[in-house]
Amino acid sequence: MTRSITILGATGSIGASTLDLLRRERERWRVVALTANCQARELAALAREFGAEVAVVADESCLADLREALAGSGIEAAAGRAALCEAAARGAELTVAAIVGCAGLAPTMAAVEQGGIIALANKEALVSAGDVLMDAVARHGATLLPTDSEHNAIFQCLHGQDLADVRWITLTASGGPLRTWSDERLAAVTPAQAVAHPNWDMGAKISVDSATMMNKGLEFIEAAHLFPVGLERIRIVVHPQSVVHSLVEYRDGSTLAQLGPSDMRVPIASCLAWPGRMDTPCKALDLPALGTLSFFPPDEERFPATRLAREAAEAGGAAPAVLNAANEIAVAAFLAGQIAFTRIAAVVEQTLTRTLPSAPATLDDVLAVDSEARAWASNILEHA
Repeated sequence: MTRSITILGATGSIGASTLDLLRRERERWRVVALTANCQARELAALAREFGAEVAVVADESCLADLREALAGSGIEAAAGRAALCEAAARGAELTVAAIVGCAGLAPTMAAVEQGGIIALANKEALVSAGDVLMDAVARHGATLLPTDSEHNAIFQCLHGQDLADVRWITLTASGGPLRTWSDERLAAVTPAQAVAHPNWDMGAKISVDSATMMNKGLEFIEAAHLFPVGLERIRIVVHPQSVVHSLVEYRDGSTLAQLGPSDMRVPIASCLAWPGRMDTPCKALDLPALGTLSFFPPDEERFPATRLAREAAEAGGAAPAVLNAANEIAVAAFLAGQIAFTRIAAVVEQTLTRTLPSAPATLDDVLAVDSEARAWASNILEHA
């Protein structure tokens, strides 16, 4: 049976992994829409390959290139924020929401409002707009499938179980490439060093978040929305091998863990085939070769991001959106060589000390908070 699919963020790492899986079962999928930021020719090539109905670039200055690359194909070309939302609202049975950052909020919401299945890989949708998004999911009867490896692992471990029986949800963190570095070395980290993740192949922003541990802080907030067991029952452990992707402990003492290779095609396949399974080309785990799996508590003195995220989650309201916005500004400044690695969390913490806006009740409220927090963080950077 053929299923329809839209991929928001088709040229990113999640999009590429999703399309790789679709190629292997091409006859099963009808591609409705593919989107990208500005990679017009790459997007056009993918749209042609998969016979997409529409290709959309977020950056309107790239529309001419996209139209040229799609000339004669019969594939519709569009650009801009409204076009992204229109593409997401075309009613695909499954939408992979993989646009990085708050740019993905409105298209993700547009997909949710169609009441279909959303494979969510956009952290910011739940971190910045968790209450708003989850309310929309309930109102429109949408199904939210977590695509992050950690949340997908929890989703699998909770299958058929009652949240009331959960004692602990444990998110695992690799610790990133800088986990064992001294304070002196951390102060001199370069962007190239920060993005050199030992286990995962990810984009620059997410790789930096992994190095600071903010990625796990954001995932903590996500988990609180996806699996509402209470903040006090969600914890983080550092697991450098990235083999155990998360664990759920039940009140009878049983702990279920999901293990797998460090390959995003595994959790993506779980979403594509849900509620069933599908083949992937991923290499099977060789447990004897792995030998030892180790676990450590997070070091919140050297990597304070998880503490900041937990405090933002506890504060609620606008705090998570402010945390996310400030982090995006600080990470961009680090990648541009404007601030030291150790200043990323400091900028976020300083931003959170401001008097925060009221809790956002709509998507527009969330975007307003995001814009205001970005201005605060930028001001902090300018006066540092």
